Amino acid sequence: MNGSVSSRRKWYQAVGPGIITACVVIGPGSILSSSKVGASTGFEMLWLILVSCIFMMFYMTMGAKLGVVLKQSVGDTITELVGRWLAVAIGIGVFLISASYQFGNNLGVQSAFKALGVSTSISVALVIIFNALSISFLYFFKNLYKALEKVMMCFVGMLLFCFAINLIMVKPNVGELFSGFIPATGAFGDINLLALIGTTFVISAAYFQIYLAQQKGWNEDQLRDGLTDARVGSVIMFLITIMLICTAAAQLRNQDLGTVEDVAAGLNATLGNNAKLLFCLGLFSAAYSSFLVNSMIAGFILSDGLGLGNKPSDKAPKHLTTLVLLTGMVVALSVIQFDFQTVHLIVLAQAVTVIFAPLLGGVMLWLTNKREVMGDRVNGPVTNCFAGAGFLLLLALSYYMVTTKIPQTIRPKSTWVDQVEESTRFVLRIQVNQENDHQNG
Repeated sequence: MNGSVSSRRKWYQAVGPGIITACVVIGPGSILSSSKVGASTGFEMLWLILVSCIFMMFYMTMGAKLGVVLKQSVGDTITELVGRWLAVAIGIGVFLISASYQFGNNLGVQSAFKALGVSTSISVALVIIFNALSISFLYFFKNLYKALEKVMMCFVGMLLFCFAINLIMVKPNVGELFSGFIPATGAFGDINLLALIGTTFVISAAYFQIYLAQQKGWNEDQLRDGLTDARVGSVIMFLITIMLICTAAAQLRNQDLGTVEDVAAGLNATLGNNAKLLFCLGLFSAAYSSFLVNSMIAGFILSDGLGLGNKPSDKAPKHLTTLVLLTGMVVALSVIQFDFQTVHLIVLAQAVTVIFAPLLGGVMLWLTNKREVMGDRVNGPVTNCFAGAGFLLLLALSYYMVTTKIPQTIRPKSTWVDQVEESTRFVLRIQVNQENDHQNG
């Protein structure tokens, strides 16, 4: 009976968790990375974004399957199979990643208002207000998941509308656009491109799909709904990312985009204030939705790992989510008011990501292939092929973090040391020259 009811549902009634996941993936970081890639490489690497979104889709479907099939939380399942230590390690890793990057989402909200001409003091006050609203959101609603789903659907609608209108305004060359889906390797050395892959294929968000599917209340009869939802969410992520890249490729080519404010200014200079307003509205939607769900990912996964609860009605996940929200807000305000250096937090987040992104992917791949857990719902060969390739990509991104991204992040320190050493060598050269002059004299 339940299966027939599910089959009669409209597709938009069978979505929810995937929409929420799309919101956390499309944040200020992915908006800036997408715009940078479009400005620097044009349309030529659209195919690689498609590949990244396909990998994300397979991991999201694996998360949906786990959420539907598991009779208990994934943390308790891991504890029974391996031990509490692994569940705790996963929780701590995700918590550190989310907390370390959370300040960027707060700065994204502030940048959206600042780009519209709002003063720094007012934009700071708005950041505090929106954090307070987020915390209130956690404790006010009895059915937290249902409220979250409705809010995120509104944000996704705003993202699609704003960025689609901007793309229509720039009128990209359609032939050039479609040629970008033909594989090419010319821009593989672009660091912005690698950053974009990392902000599109977000394994912690796919892992959180397990919790969202359970909070949605799906059982095995609604498995088809869960898979449809994951695919719809992946398509939304793909469309928004492609729209951002194509807008920058058509209108901001070869421009130096250091911040999202530069993107807004570039659109304003060429298309007028309406384009800038739409972009800032989309940026705000992405930043605010992302930092709310990002905090929940950290709070719920850590709470589950510690065995303190994983349901929206439990107190521990809400308390830990609040802790992430407050941490991100305090760091962001310190950056704005006192020029606080965030390099240590960025290095921490990147270092933890190196370890825990492949771990999360490996655990999901392992669980969905374990018949003891999945029964007849274990992965098929196609899913394992794509998920295995995605796991290798996670390992490659970790290698990139270790060899390139982290050294680049800490380079300002080495530059300062180099300057001191150069100053010392300069003084020594003066002393040597003076001694030579004295001897010659």
